[in-house]
Amino acid sequence: MIAWWRSGKPISGTAAVDERTKRLVMRLSGGEIAVIRHRDVDEVAAHGLLEAGVRAVVNALPFLSGSYPAEGALLLARSGVPLFEIAEADFARIPEGARLVLDEGHLWIEETATALPARRVTADELERRYRRGVANLEERLAQFIDNTLHFAAKEKAFFIRPLLTPVLRTPLQGRHVLVVVRGSHYREDLLAIRGYVEDWRPALIGVDGGADALLDFGWKPDIIIGDMDSVSDRALRCGADLIVHGYPDGRAPGMARLKQLGLSGHVLCAPGTSEDIALLLAYEKGAELIVTVGTHSNMIDFLEKGRQGMASTVLVRMKIGAKLVDARGVSKLYPRRLKWRTLAYLIGAACVPVAALSAVSESLSRLWRLVWVNVKLLMG
Repeated sequence: MIAWWRSGKPISGTAAVDERTKRLVMRLSGGEIAVIRHRDVDEVAAHGLLEAGVRAVVNALPFLSGSYPAEGALLLARSGVPLFEIAEADFARIPEGARLVLDEGHLWIEETATALPARRVTADELERRYRRGVANLEERLAQFIDNTLHFAAKEKAFFIRPLLTPVLRTPLQGRHVLVVVRGSHYREDLLAIRGYVEDWRPALIGVDGGADALLDFGWKPDIIIGDMDSVSDRALRCGADLIVHGYPDGRAPGMARLKQLGLSGHVLCAPGTSEDIALLLAYEKGAELIVTVGTHSNMIDFLEKGRQGMASTVLVRMKIGAKLVDARGVSKLYPRRLKWRTLAYLIGAACVPVAALSAVSESLSRLWRLVWVNVKLLMG
């Protein structure tokens, strides 16, 4: 079985297979070999794979094509995760749960006694591809702008008129609303605004996996919106208002997930991304301020999501205007309030050494008694 190994120590593990990386990371366990079909792996997907403790990653598409500077593959390689690329046609030949063995040139499937070509991708090669992606940025930016303007012209009528929103249990009128997307640096941003969330108690909207991000910080989402493909069962069962983002033609595949779990929800059909619709929902429901965490706002963000333009995002931000604030801005401008409980703790802590000194010092004790007598005389 191992006569074809070329060099080095082989890598073995159980295969976890899925075309959608963000769906796969929800069920990965430590030591498995992730088998994906993901061109230009993004940073969020890479973090998810690292947190799951994958032993190696096999990709049926280029980890980094050089079309633009995606950073996920470099993050994996620099973290010591072995990366292998296989032919796209071979993806369907790897069964879920199969025992895999990888070396520098092959992938061996023990159950079917099949050997597939598998090329190890090194960090040096990824660095070269990344530099090629940087060189291609100008061309990609021109294409991106053209696509954005084209679809903005087609979709503007939808975003100009009011959004037909469902009736929800969670009131948003006149409140601050925090919209959380599991995008780049979402953890750092949530940490930075923890004081704001605890003091102002904004309504919490999780966009797909953003609901799990809120739960991880100990906050229960009030509303969960998205296509329901990257949010956990735990989050969906937390009691939030559930809104499935459907296609403009009325299809809403995410409702099947809710029905499987015995849950009910609303369908909101609209073009654009789920995070755009979450922002519009908060705006149309009368939110006073909308704070965002992890949302996508630049070309690289959208290319990593497989979108060739950002028409809906531009239109939504134009409509919402000054009500929209990024979490990083909030963390820099918001002064944490000093709570009475905290103040009481500080006073109590200061009294402890004073009391201790009074107990051992006769002169200090006499001074406190004199103060107390004068206070009683002043109060009559």
